[in-house]
Amino acid sequence: MPRVCFFTGRKTKVGRKIRYRGKPKYQGGIGLKITANDKRKFKPNLHTVRAIVNGKPVRIKVSTKAIKQGLVVKPLKRKFGYTRQQKQLAAE
Repeated sequence: MPRVCFFTGRKTKVGRKIRYRGKPKYQGGIGLKITANDKRKFKPNLHTVRAIVNGKPVRIKVSTKAIKQGLVVKPLKRKFGYTRQQKQLAAE
């Protein structure tokens, strides 16, 4: 499964880690020099949670920001909460 948030679409981003060496000019040196330019990854803070999607509880990967925003609706702990709803839907 990809490392992507179900609600916000956050995924792994790439960037660089730049390492400098030397003394800045304003401190009396001859300037900073770049000595390393490494690639790195910024990974989202994802959690696998059970949430209700299209009326059914499923496991999805969700970012913590989506959880904090209240986008995730978690299912009830026990099934007897659903049976009343299912009976009403079947009667209609």
